[in-house]
Amino acid sequence: MKDILDRLEERRAEARLGGGEKRIEAQHKRGKLTARERIELFLDKGSFEEFDMFVEHRSNDFGMEKTKIPGDGVVTGWGTVNGRTVYLFSKDFTVFGGSLSETHAQKIIKVQDMAMKARCPVIGLFDAGGARIQEGVAALGGYGEVFKRNVLASGVIPQISVIMGPCAGGDVYSPAMTDFIFMVRDTSYMFVTGPDVVKTVTNEVVTAEELGGASVHTAKSGVADGAFENDVECLLQMRRLIDFLPSNNESGVPQWPTLDAADRLDDSLDTLIPDNPNKPYDIKELILKVVDEGDFFEISAGYAKNIVTGFGRIAGKTVGFVANQPMVLAGVLDSDASRKAARFVRFCDAFNIPIVTFVDVPGFLPGTDQEYGGLIKHGAKLLFAYSQCTVPLITVITRKAFGGAYDVMASKHVGGDLNYAWPTAQIAVMGAKGAVEIIFRGGTPDEIAAQTKQYEDRFLSPFVAAERGYIDDVIMPHSTRRRIARGLAMLANKHVEVPRRKHDNLPV
Repeated sequence: MKDILDRLEERRAEARLGGGEKRIEAQHKRGKLTARERIELFLDKGSFEEFDMFVEHRSNDFGMEKTKIPGDGVVTGWGTVNGRTVYLFSKDFTVFGGSLSETHAQKIIKVQDMAMKARCPVIGLFDAGGARIQEGVAALGGYGEVFKRNVLASGVIPQISVIMGPCAGGDVYSPAMTDFIFMVRDTSYMFVTGPDVVKTVTNEVVTAEELGGASVHTAKSGVADGAFENDVECLLQMRRLIDFLPSNNESGVPQWPTLDAADRLDDSLDTLIPDNPNKPYDIKELILKVVDEGDFFEISAGYAKNIVTGFGRIAGKTVGFVANQPMVLAGVLDSDASRKAARFVRFCDAFNIPIVTFVDVPGFLPGTDQEYGGLIKHGAKLLFAYSQCTVPLITVITRKAFGGAYDVMASKHVGGDLNYAWPTAQIAVMGAKGAVEIIFRGGTPDEIAAQTKQYEDRFLSPFVAAERGYIDDVIMPHSTRRRIARGLAMLANKHVEVPRRKHDNLPV
């Protein structure tokens, strides 16, 4: 019996080595952890249970039958993050460059299927060179099976992709269909076709970093939701993100103990809004002062900075925040901001996460670039997302809410449950000067000035909207957290009946 047990331990040790000591050393020299080191860091200590440690590929072409390595380039299994069950797979770059074979795909598929049965999140750690060329269509078929499961799991369990090395070709489409993508700066990149193919086809000379590095996808393309300095920071932040997310679409948001009183007042908010209506302020200051213990996990911080999205907690429970950012483009809505916010709102609604919206928006960004780029369709995505929501929606207008952007930003008319305004709120079709110049076209400067003052008094205040019931209350800024907390408690059992349909037709 002892011989059998010793042989098992030998085989386990062989499997844990992956591609061998030399390749592990090479991985470390690149500033990257190995697949197993990443899992150990991400999961609670000692909680990892591995599946399919001894699986090997079945390819006999191009001499592949002579090189078989246990695990076949991906480590799969389950464990816990702060006591909550998650499933995961971690691609092993030391084994065939982490390339996907038929059996490699089957290991991932098994984890995806088990996560769906258990209704638990699934996390993919990517560090691979794409499909295994020696297997041809068998590898492509494996990709298709993975993609199909990404779609079936969408809106049922959270799916997170962490890009920790190369992610190219077919590998990029699975992350693209998950809920969140995060990258590691300088060591990770994503692209459909690599620099060599780009040079051959278009004659462009571009590096992997310039083509699909973290700086590109977090700031320009918006493909990634964030980037971190190294593997360690990235995985620790993923643990933090998991703490905010429900396990599935029916479990409800997690609740964590907090010493931050739900009825806490913050007098500093009474002076947050500058006296000059054209002077910016940082909306993140408001969010940080409203959430429990100033803990806010921002999503897509580097992309479309004119709108802020992310997760915080109120009274220990997760809340999604969407807020116009006056510090960037005066908080205006453009195509990128609309798409960013729409995707976040739809995620929150799918997983029953209440949404708090802070509004300070002067309208939609004008110009040919925006119109040619489809601003109408992109703006409609955010409008569609909010209108479709069945989760509690609480909206606070801090300053400007002009034009169609007022409607789009979770107004009472598209489904807002509680719509509050600060005394500094301005709700109108447009700014006073522009409105008066249209209404009183051709008037003298004195007449324009007088009418502007009258327009400001009449429309640039929250009370006209409050008189019509579009604003439920004009609240003191210092009481914002208390009012939101009470509103969320009141709306905890919100239930909305929606017409039966196969699915909606989002203006994608």
